[in-house]
Amino acid sequence: MQIFDKIADMRAYLAEARARGERIGFVPTMGFLHKGHLALIRSAREDPEVDRVVVSIFVNPLQFGPREDYRTYPRDLKRDEELCRSGGTDALFIPPVEEMYPEGFATYVEVTGITELLCGRSRPGHFRGVATVVAKLFNIVQPDCAYFGIKDAQQVVVIRRMVADLNFPVKVKVHPTVREEDGLAVSSRNVYLGPEERQAATVLYRSLKLAGEAIARGERDAARLKQFIEETITAEPLARLDYAEVVSWPDLKPIESLQPGEVLLAVAAYFGRARLIDNLLVEVKA
Repeated sequence: MQIFDKIADMRAYLAEARARGERIGFVPTMGFLHKGHLALIRSAREDPEVDRVVVSIFVNPLQFGPREDYRTYPRDLKRDEELCRSGGTDALFIPPVEEMYPEGFATYVEVTGITELLCGRSRPGHFRGVATVVAKLFNIVQPDCAYFGIKDAQQVVVIRRMVADLNFPVKVKVHPTVREEDGLAVSSRNVYLGPEERQAATVLYRSLKLAGEAIARGERDAARLKQFIEETITAEPLARLDYAEVVSWPDLKPIESLQPGEVLLAVAAYFGRARLIDNLLVEVKA
């Protein structure tokens, strides 16, 4: 595995690979890797459309708000390097902030509409930061395929919209949410949880599953499903609900009555200082 921290060096390495006809698979991360990241790396490694796997680690300051956890976001670069190496990564890109955002940087990418819902309401500016850094990384790496987890469902929608609108020649491939045995979605921020908060956080997936079961039994009223999710989460004393929503997929629009097709049940809540998100994509039968 080769490691690069300069854009020019990363580009030169990939230019040589492409000159040999190799196709590039790319997994962008913010590091502190977990089972979800490793599943994405494995997907890239096993993809018949990919010859060379590139992973980036960059804690992107643009997607953190002024009172969020940029400075305390968990980091362990040495461990991440070993996990990437053991997972079959060919090249690791770990640029410093000044390499990605040099003095005078003044250009941003903004996807409108879908970024104003769900997490976009709670974290204004977050998705502008996400779109900007992913656009830059796509320009640097120029991957054929890029891999993202559906746990960040709104992020997936935003990136797909940006790729389509800006004509990036990238296939966006989405991996199912990876969970612990008790259902908690793996997340780098789970490290913030104390033992009691860790147990309490399982209420997120439990609330989604119960709502999914209600849909399977024939419930079609979105307001009742939303209320059901909210009541399940707020019954947990250590949970502080941010939002619970039932929206169309993939355009994330609020709905009143579920129609045949896919809907997204999405939640966000605080447990201590950890803000966790989760979702469930449900197929609604006719």
